[in-house]
Amino acid sequence: MKFILIFGPPAVGKMAVGKELRKLTDFRLFHNHMTIELLIPIFSYGTSKFRKLNSEFRKRIFEEAATSDLPGFIFTYVWDFNLLKEKEYIDEVSNLFRNNNAEIFYVELDASLEERLKRNKTKDRLLEKPSKRDVELSERRLLKMEKQHKMNTNGDFYYTENYLKINSTELNAKEAAEKIKTVFNF
Repeated sequence: MKFILIFGPPAVGKMAVGKELRKLTDFRLFHNHMTIELLIPIFSYGTSKFRKLNSEFRKRIFEEAATSDLPGFIFTYVWDFNLLKEKEYIDEVSNLFRNNNAEIFYVELDASLEERLKRNKTKDRLLEKPSKRDVELSERRLLKMEKQHKMNTNGDFYYTENYLKINSTELNAKEAAEKIKTVFNF
């Protein structure tokens, strides 16, 4: 089993790259919004019930995936490097897979803000993520997050083994996925 974490800021292309990597490898994709979009119609984003269920659903999915015979499992995530609890969460998830003999891979995506604002409006993003369909609101949130959070590293990522940083500003999702597959020899 290979566990691949694709992380980066909103609209950098995590889901799109994950989809392309899934096609190239037959790994399973669990993108960040799969649980978010399930819960938003019931409990508002960020409420205590939303957070509790989002965490519990993900944990159970991770537990079952980690003990499965899947060849690989891709998870996408927006990671705020200013918050230690985010590292602790990623370590917990990674260790769940590691403790079941999985190899862990970290892929950091980066792209210019200008490119991310364009990607924020793409057809596939809006189709997969209903919460992003109010594009004006989504753009305001993206810009707010850009100011408030550190969502990319500056050569200071915690782990150096099985780590790849890709600036995807000039790459499409398929090209980025091909790079991941080649570098990690999937």
